[in-house]
Amino acid sequence: MGVKLVTLPCFTIYSCMKRFERILFYLRSQRKNIVLYVVFNLLSIVFSLISLVMLAPFLGLLFAKEKLITSKPTLSFTTDGADAILAHLKYYLSLLIQEKGEVYALGAICIIIIISIFFKNAFTYLSFRVLAPMRNYVMTKLRSDLYAKILQLPIGFFTEQKKGDIISRMSNDANEVEWSVMSTLEGLIRDPLNILIILGVLVYISPVLSVFLLVLLPLTGFLIGRISRSLKKQSTASAEELGTLMSILDETLGGLRVIKAFNAEKILRNRFFSTNNNLNHIRNKMNFRKDLASPMSEFMGVMVLSCILWFGGRLVLNNEAGLEATGFINYIVIFTQIINPAKSLSTAFYNAQRGSAAIQRIEEILQAPITVTDLPNAKTLTQFEHSIEFKQVSFSYNDTPILKNINLTIEKGKTIALVGSSGAGKSSLADLIPRFHDVSSGEILIDGINIKEYTLHSIRSMMGIVTQEPILFNDTIAGNIALGIDNVNDQDIEHAAKVANASDFIHKKDEGFHTNIGDRGGKLSGGERQRVTIARAVLKNPPILILDEATSSLDTESERLVQDAINNMMQNRTSIVIAHRLSTIRHADEIIVLQKGEIAERGTHDDLLAQGGIYRKLVDMQEVK
Repeated sequence: MGVKLVTLPCFTIYSCMKRFERILFYLRSQRKNIVLYVVFNLLSIVFSLISLVMLAPFLGLLFAKEKLITSKPTLSFTTDGADAILAHLKYYLSLLIQEKGEVYALGAICIIIIISIFFKNAFTYLSFRVLAPMRNYVMTKLRSDLYAKILQLPIGFFTEQKKGDIISRMSNDANEVEWSVMSTLEGLIRDPLNILIILGVLVYISPVLSVFLLVLLPLTGFLIGRISRSLKKQSTASAEELGTLMSILDETLGGLRVIKAFNAEKILRNRFFSTNNNLNHIRNKMNFRKDLASPMSEFMGVMVLSCILWFGGRLVLNNEAGLEATGFINYIVIFTQIINPAKSLSTAFYNAQRGSAAIQRIEEILQAPITVTDLPNAKTLTQFEHSIEFKQVSFSYNDTPILKNINLTIEKGKTIALVGSSGAGKSSLADLIPRFHDVSSGEILIDGINIKEYTLHSIRSMMGIVTQEPILFNDTIAGNIALGIDNVNDQDIEHAAKVANASDFIHKKDEGFHTNIGDRGGKLSGGERQRVTIARAVLKNPPILILDEATSSLDTESERLVQDAINNMMQNRTSIVIAHRLSTIRHADEIIVLQKGEIAERGTHDDLLAQGGIYRKLVDMQEVK
């Protein structure tokens, strides 16, 4: 019979606990359940040992025809206490045999063993019953915190990350934590308890044999630990490859028309297959090492058991162990009960190496710094009265200068247009106003007060943003228009749709405003999507509008409808317009021409044309007459 055995040094268990510090933090609120889990496991172990301790000596009395004990022995807890306890139990069985007969005694033993095993399994079930809610609570809290952190992180964080990799961390790494780490923590609580109690009983039965055992076990644990350490590195590589795979899939689904139009299927297929094959290779290596745990621990266990049989058997035969043959058999039987918990602990250790890589990848997001935050005593911006002012504003991203020494005042009710070539800093300048990024130097003032002194929520509640690419969600039209607004009525949604020139096409839908528009609004045309986003901004009714030219990618008819909607929306509002089609900003109160992050020219449309500078060249290139 094979015996599987591995033990972990205390420092290894400590390092595992340290690695899972966040999960242990979540478990702080589960102290009551943890105590119950430990108690139920202790009781399960005790009842398991009762059935084993009783079996060997009683069967010896019944079938080996040992001499019955007629005088009650003294119960002692000295070094030979194990034999004294066995003798005490044999005495009561001897009385039962003498009074009721051997068959009756055998039946009594069977009933006691059945009762012991019943309670052992009952308490095992109760421990699982307590563990399941803890496990699910931790995973629910981890996913919630991860999603909440994703919402908190500044936009700049995601420019450096692949979307597929973020999704992979949220899904696959979280699943890895659930199945690897949580089972590891279960093993690190239950199995060490089991092993320590059994070792305690073994030490009590024979200190001499146990000293020999305690020398061998750490050696086997050290050898297993050496092999498993590479699993973390391989698991990290596997997670990174899976993130790349998810990114390729996301790009493929988002750009399927372009892929087919440019006959790029082979390129994307090769890229996906290459990454998929690398993932397969890494996971094979991981599984080879993980699967080594069982056969290796079995081989080590056989070696340990063989050593104990040889060493202990020699002591018993030479009467040097202070242990009778029955006690030695009991020692071996109880020792075999380390098999399952040791095997589980070995598997838990291997899973810990895999799961720690997933934890590390999740922690990179959870511990990422939130660079745009509210000050401790931030004020609420309740109304916009005078102006938005940029004073000596510079902005850099990853040490790359984007904007330099911007000085600009935007009066209430005015329309300011930002123009310039791609990469000039138009979008970055607009993003600083709602604090999607914070300035590197200088300050932005709203009504003379630095925007950092206001809460983020109150600043953004004063602003409506319409982006060049319509951002919609898999919800109804009404749900998209009312995004972020509580307790809105149908009349207000209808009015916003009319202002945005969206009411007509909405009413033509089978379910009207309750029509689901699909993923990213895929069931609507480009012009329809853009008018829904404009309706969303109208419903919010903000005093400040930021418009990233919303008509540049539309056909002529849609452009006219959307532009009319924008003109309706801009009435009596302060507007910052990022202009791509210069024909749409002729009537702006001031046009800011950006070049390499600096203001190169400024003025009205006519003034800038008269200057004959950068703006005039841009107009000529678009053949604006």
